[in-house]
Amino acid sequence: MDQTPPMPMLQRLKAGLDAVLVANVFLVIGGAVWFTVAVICHSRQLEAPLELFQRLWEPLFTPAIGLLMAAAIVSGLLGWWQRRGQR
Repeated sequence: MDQTPPMPMLQRLKAGLDAVLVANVFLVIGGAVWFTVAVICHSRQLEAPLELFQRLWEPLFTPAIGLLMAAAIVSGLLGWWQRRGQR
């Protein structure tokens, strides 16, 4: 049997965080597509998709967008820090 050594805790944490962030990106993209379709439906007097989107905006999409922005900022700062340390 081929036994691979267990991943260190920090690598497992990073892998889990990466998985959450990938899912979050797809949630935000899906929300943008849903919003576009809901606006088109609204122009044709079909209100249900836009009303549901508005109900989910505050509890679902606002935190997802905030998490995406925070991850981008942290990623940029970590990259800057690593480049700074290589000088």
